[in-house]
Amino acid sequence: MNNDIPKAVALRYDRELEDAPRVIAQGKGDIAKRIIELAIENGIPIHENPGLVDILMDLEYYSEIPEELYQIVAKVLILVYEIDKKYTSNFNNFLEQKGGANT
Repeated sequence: MNNDIPKAVALRYDRELEDAPRVIAQGKGDIAKRIIELAIENGIPIHENPGLVDILMDLEYYSEIPEELYQIVAKVLILVYEIDKKYTSNFNNFLEQKGGANT
């Protein structure tokens, strides 16, 4: 197995609509690179976890993650949401400071 081939899995979770996170994109090589590019372009947080990606790659497209993955995926989602929240807060503070400097 070649570890140099990039892999990516994108999850979506809307607790109002779904019981569990879903696999909404997955791929290797150029497809993985494109998934990552699209995430970056759209401000979607990225978390690297090769072991989890390997497990998620075995799931069917658009399937909910199995119950045995709830805990680890929840930890990843919490981490990603916290990073995103911190980034958004820092960016908003930066914008406020720049706006304040112009008044």
